[in-house]
Amino acid sequence: MTNLQYGEMRRFRKSLQPKIAAQIAKKVMSLNIDPLHPDYKELTGYPGYYRVDSGEYRIVYRFDADADLVEVILVGKRNDDEVYKQLKRLLG
Repeated sequence: MTNLQYGEMRRFRKSLQPKIAAQIAKKVMSLNIDPLHPDYKELTGYPGYYRVDSGEYRIVYRFDADADLVEVILVGKRNDDEVYKQLKRLLG
């Protein structure tokens, strides 16, 4: 089983309706079991970073196979590019 780190997600989850927060938490926990599921896409220009959709939200995470670590970086709405803009600000 992979180690899981949440980062900014804890704060973000508190701002969501409980049903949506539970849906996102379930998807994040699935990363712990299979971080490279075929439905999860690697981000172009960001090696080791992936995205997965959960309802109307997008989860961006980093997977380090050597350390057996999944780190959730960002969670945001899918209907705009804000998640990618935030990622660019974070990683440069």
